[in-house]
Amino acid sequence: MNLSDATDLLRGAGLRVTEPRRAVIEALRGLPHASADAIHAKVAQTLPDVSLQTVYNVLRDLTGCGLTRSIEPGDHPARYELRVGDNHHHLVCTRCGAITDVDCVIGHAPCLTPNDDHGFVLSEAEVTFWGLCTSCQSEVATASDPVPVTT
Repeated sequence: MNLSDATDLLRGAGLRVTEPRRAVIEALRGLPHASADAIHAKVAQTLPDVSLQTVYNVLRDLTGCGLTRSIEPGDHPARYELRVGDNHHHLVCTRCGAITDVDCVIGHAPCLTPNDDHGFVLSEAEVTFWGLCTSCQSEVATASDPVPVTT
């Protein structure tokens, strides 16, 4: 995605094209699942006068019109991504907080259909899988290896 793509996305969503909005979209292209702080740090490299509040406002606008998706994995700050319009889910590492996309759940998954929808018309289900990423698995295994005894 280049800046003209960001411009087209904004116009297509009926949003005014501004430099902060274009910069946030460009930052998200390279930072999937980024926090507002991480996006602000990236945007500030090219637009040093942009405040964190401006980034939050842009993210609210982009999420509100469906250009971005906000996920809030447990105790972690909200994360934002450009992958929208599909029913993908997330894997979250309980140790380092890394987040990875995983395509829609397959197989029998009764938890995706509530036993009582209480009159809601359901549009999606959000699933978050929690566990250890491969890097953390290696670190945990290395840390638990017995220390060799030398004599």
